Amino acid sequence: MDFRPRSLTAAPPTPLAAREIRELVEGILALDTLPPIVQAGHPVLRQRAAPFDGQLDDAVLGQLIEVMRRTMHDAPGVGLAAPQIGIPLQLAVLEDQFDVDPAAAVARERAPLDFFAMLNPVYAPLGDGTASFYEGCLSVRGYQAVVTRHRHVSLDYLRPDGSSAQAEFSGWQARIVQHETDHLHGGLYLDRAESRSLASSEEYAARWAQPGISQAAAELGFPPG
Repeated sequence: MDFRPRSLTAAPPTPLAAREIRELVEGILALDTLPPIVQAGHPVLRQRAAPFDGQLDDAVLGQLIEVMRRTMHDAPGVGLAAPQIGIPLQLAVLEDQFDVDPAAAVARERAPLDFFAMLNPVYAPLGDGTASFYEGCLSVRGYQAVVTRHRHVSLDYLRPDGSSAQAEFSGWQARIVQHETDHLHGGLYLDRAESRSLASSEEYAARWAQPGISQAAAELGFPPG
């Protein structure tokens, strides 16, 4: 069996120009409430977001990042990409401070991730290690599926202040980085998922919310990774 991460299909670039992206951001910042998280089927999730090259000034970018952070917390989630609120820009926020079952934390190599925002991220695997676990998405509400991802990755990105950064991530943190970066290239976790593992959130909670995936693999009939 091949348990390498599945490749994404190349997505078309966003058709929106810088001015149109700015107008979308201004509309979100003018809301009295947090923006809705768009769901699978919305074209913005299937387009390659525009690389950030100064479309927003520092103040507006900072405001957008804060709105995205609040929206992520409210959902709640551990990451949110700009396309998930309808903005086709290569920007995502990440943070994982959830209390999780200790056994699950060990099995999934899940450790707290401090908040950070990344622009124009690019990741690359470090070594051949992979991990297969259930994951979900705020833009695919109500479902979970098993995804094989690189266990260790390096990440190159821009910080909001424009400086270049590089970091390495392992375990669940690496999974979050890959998931959010995929969003910026028109990918959803379903593109990389084992289709026979797909479960409603209710069935996942009732049957498969375990540290590993071996029982789900045996009973649903997909490779255990």
